[in-house]
Amino acid sequence: MNLPDWQQARNVLCVRLDSLGDVLMCTPAIRAIKQAGTGRRVSLLTSRSGAAAAPYIPELDEVLHYPAPWMKSSSPHTPFIDAAMVQSLAAQQFDGAVIFTSYSQSALPAAMLCYLAGIPLRLAHCRENPYQLLTDWVQEHEPVKLVRHEVRRQLDLVAGIGWQPASFELSFHVPDEDLLRVRHHFAEHGIGPQQKIVLMHPGASAPSRRYPVKLWAEVIAGLWQQGGYTIILTGEQHDRELIDEIRELCRAPIYSLAGQLNLGQLGAAIRLASVVVSNNTGPAHMAAAIGTPLVTLYALTNPQHTPWQVDSRLLFHDVPCKFCYKSICPEGHNNCLAKLAPADVIEAICALAPRQVAEQHMV
Repeated sequence: MNLPDWQQARNVLCVRLDSLGDVLMCTPAIRAIKQAGTGRRVSLLTSRSGAAAAPYIPELDEVLHYPAPWMKSSSPHTPFIDAAMVQSLAAQQFDGAVIFTSYSQSALPAAMLCYLAGIPLRLAHCRENPYQLLTDWVQEHEPVKLVRHEVRRQLDLVAGIGWQPASFELSFHVPDEDLLRVRHHFAEHGIGPQQKIVLMHPGASAPSRRYPVKLWAEVIAGLWQQGGYTIILTGEQHDRELIDEIRELCRAPIYSLAGQLNLGQLGAAIRLASVVVSNNTGPAHMAAAIGTPLVTLYALTNPQHTPWQVDSRLLFHDVPCKFCYKSICPEGHNNCLAKLAPADVIEAICALAPRQVAEQHMV
């Protein structure tokens, strides 16, 4: 069978089936795919969470949402959904599929999906021999021989077929209308362009990645006592109870935007902030993409998701049980975050915020 060449592929599917942050960490590799061919069309097959990022990633032409049954975030469904996705992919006549995974995931289910859809070229990392499921197999060596940053892992994957991006930053484009709307919202609350805005995002999908509520409150109270900072908390609708608890404990005048912003507006708020403080979750990678200085309260569940190419401070308490890869702390203490002192968080914020104020992205 004569296969087409990757260099001639004009219609390429990228597959990344987990969350927002994971999709953002693939964007330099997606850029490499887009830039490697004149007139190339690039689509993304992803989860509902990942699909939310697609409108803000300029390198993408289309997004397809698929609740893959082998992914943790997907709810049970009938096989009809999977058969319909095969037909949908087949109808689009993709020339090739690049399957992005973390090293703890298998690419083979997605490879089978693309194989059944008749996509002739299929590239992925794989631990075992995929035989006909992949046309381009990159042997999986993580984590036994090395552990790469997630961004580097995906860049290395596409570099194997000769593709390199012109730039290596993450992609997240903040629409002008969202920027103007958030500026107006800030102005209504008396928040002006010269104020030092500290945007805090206390939520995370995995309990093991959440800095304790009591410690968030201590950080906010201590930062407020220092003066000169406007503190804004963000989150999804379901984070409102968490944020209300933090506000009750800290008893400082802070603003909550939980449940009030779409993803573009959250990007605008991040862009207008002096510094972002976040657990290891999607908004931390948004801050890295946008270029806002970042303090990451980094649970030691995974080693490869640290801030990428942004002025940042990575804070944690070292523990012997690190790199557990668990959504819930298997030891029951969550000490990699629970023993991170609020004073250290405040110090990191103060180190980053003054440098940024003179350079704020207000338009």
